[in-house]
Amino acid sequence: MSLSTSEKEENHRKMAADKAEKGRKRKAMWERKWRRLDIVKAFASLFVHFLCLLAPFNFTWPALRVALIVYTVGGLGITVSYHRNLAHRSFKVPKWLEYFLAYCGLLAIQGDPIDWVSTHRYHHQFTDSDRDPHSPNEGFWFSHLLWLFDTGYLVEKCGRRTNVEDLKRQWYYKFLQRTVLYHVLAFGFLLYYFGGLSFLTWGMGIGVAMEHHVTCLINSLCHVWGSRTWKTNDTSRNVWWLSVFSFGESWHNNHHAFESSARQGLEWWQIDISWYIVRFLEIIGLATDVKLPSESQRRRMALVR
Repeated sequence: MSLSTSEKEENHRKMAADKAEKGRKRKAMWERKWRRLDIVKAFASLFVHFLCLLAPFNFTWPALRVALIVYTVGGLGITVSYHRNLAHRSFKVPKWLEYFLAYCGLLAIQGDPIDWVSTHRYHHQFTDSDRDPHSPNEGFWFSHLLWLFDTGYLVEKCGRRTNVEDLKRQWYYKFLQRTVLYHVLAFGFLLYYFGGLSFLTWGMGIGVAMEHHVTCLINSLCHVWGSRTWKTNDTSRNVWWLSVFSFGESWHNNHHAFESSARQGLEWWQIDISWYIVRFLEIIGLATDVKLPSESQRRRMALVR
């Protein structure tokens, strides 16, 4: 059976679109143009991992404690502030506390709140599609790390950061965006000043690198391996053993099912340290408007009823 002219034209358009999409993905990996911001990000990542190589030669017990403190403070800054408070507005706290928690997140060296929150909101808007900033469909390592170093590709897929006007209207977050590099340099200087190479290599090296890769595992591993409890239109998974290290972020299928929930470990046995902190803040009156999924929402989203 011969195809009509309209069918041939439609097939031609589909083939052209597929070819363009494949070319776009190749460009992201091999033929891409390195912008100044990409170079800065890549250099920062290489420097942090270089410090990790030096860390075993500068080990001290105080340095190990510093690494654990940096990992915990920066990690909780990302999970409690950047993610649950700023990206999803799952609870409210007074401005002084909101700004303090956001600054803790800045110490994880994962970027300023405006950039981090914008990328994460785009991830939820375009999850697992061609416009997902760190889609696992483009490979495990792309979703884990490589997407960070191609800001042009991010703009091409998602557009400009027009989804964070609530943060752009606040002087504090605009200030952090303009001065993020100075805060990171000051952080490294203080570590070196108080503890020399041991504090620098273990704090900014081991502590930061561990938290960075745990966060990246939520983008990569939690979309390719694990269990599913809820009916979501994506590949999100729960990875139980990662929950302690990620402060509860690896209950990722739970999160994609109920994006605005301040609690991601929805069962009593699902460890969610970030939620414990939010709940404590709620008990003492500092956290308000704490969002949780209703029973009707849980019944509607459950895989097995």
